[in-house]
Amino acid sequence: MQTYFAGRDMITTQEWTTDELNTVFDVALELKRKRALGEPHPYLRDKVLAMLFFFSSTRTRVSFEAGMAQLGGHAEYIDHRTTQIAHGDTGKEIGAIIGRYCDGIAIRQCDWGIGNAYIRSVAEHSRVPVLNMQCDYYHPFQALADMLTIFERFGRNVQGLTLNVSYAYAASYQKPLSAPQSLILLASRYGMNVRLTRPPEFKLMPDIVEQAQQNAEASGGSFEILDDFDAGFENADIVYAKSWGAMLTTTDEQESAEIAKKYTDWITDERRMSLTRNGEGIFMHPLPADRNIEVTDAVIDGPQSAVYDEAENRLHVQKSVMALTMR
Repeated sequence: MQTYFAGRDMITTQEWTTDELNTVFDVALELKRKRALGEPHPYLRDKVLAMLFFFSSTRTRVSFEAGMAQLGGHAEYIDHRTTQIAHGDTGKEIGAIIGRYCDGIAIRQCDWGIGNAYIRSVAEHSRVPVLNMQCDYYHPFQALADMLTIFERFGRNVQGLTLNVSYAYAASYQKPLSAPQSLILLASRYGMNVRLTRPPEFKLMPDIVEQAQQNAEASGGSFEILDDFDAGFENADIVYAKSWGAMLTTTDEQESAEIAKKYTDWITDERRMSLTRNGEGIFMHPLPADRNIEVTDAVIDGPQSAVYDEAENRLHVQKSVMALTMR
C-alpha cells in the first residue's frame, strides 16, 4: 500500500502506478464498509471541493457532492455559465485563484479537442489537486468504479478474464470516447483479456489504443480489436457495451449520427448475452443508457446487469481519491 498522495491530480489513471491504484481500491472498499455500517469518516472536515461543470450531470454531481459531505467537507457546484470564463477567465486563472479558495478542483469538460487540454491548464497552475470528472479523452472515476465492480464480482485476481468493451448504437447524441478509452487503459493494467469491438468508423484514439496494448503486454493480458458485434460477446466474462461518437472519422455531430444509423442492430439483448461465457457474463454500462436502443430492458434490468452496483461504486472510488489527495 502506498501512503503519500497529498496534492496528486487524477486526470488519467495512466499517470498512477498500479500500486497506487491498488491503494485507491483498498481505501474505496474500506470507505464502502464504513458507509454500510454507518461509521463516521470525516477525513476531509472543513475541506472544500470546487466542482466546475461545462456539461450536465446526474451521477457525477450527486456522487461527488454526497462523497464530500460524507467525508465531512463541502462540495461547491459551479456551472460554467455562471462564471466569467466566457468573459476572459483562463484555465490559468481558474487554477491559480480557485486553488487558493478551495482544497480541490474537479472539472467536467468534454468538448472534443478542448476538454483535456483545459483541465491540464488548470492543473498546471493550481496548488491543490485537480480531479477529472470527465473530459474528451478520459473518464478516470468511471473506469475506477468499473474495475471495483469487476473486483467485487470476480475477486481481485482478474488475470485471464475477458472484458469486451464494445460500441453500441444510440440515437440520443454523439457521446464522448472517454469512458471506453479509460476502461481499456485500466483493465489492461490488470492482466485481463481486453477486446475492443467497434465499427470501422468508430475507432478510439490511436495513442490510447497503443498504450492499452503496451499495458496488456506488461501485465500478461491481451488486447485485440474486433469489428463484429456478436463476436465480441463470445465467451466474454464481462460485456461493457455503450455508444460513442465517430470523432476520429468526422467532427460533425450530424454526420456522425448518420454514420451510426448503419449500426442500429448493435444492441445488447438476451440472445447476445447468451453468447457470453456459459451464458452468465455480466453486463456493464456507465449510464445513462438509451434503453431498447443500446441495450434491452430485459438485459439492463436482468440478473446479469451490474449497472447499479457500478453506479454506486462511483461514490466510493471518488471518496477514496479525494480522501487520499485533498489532505
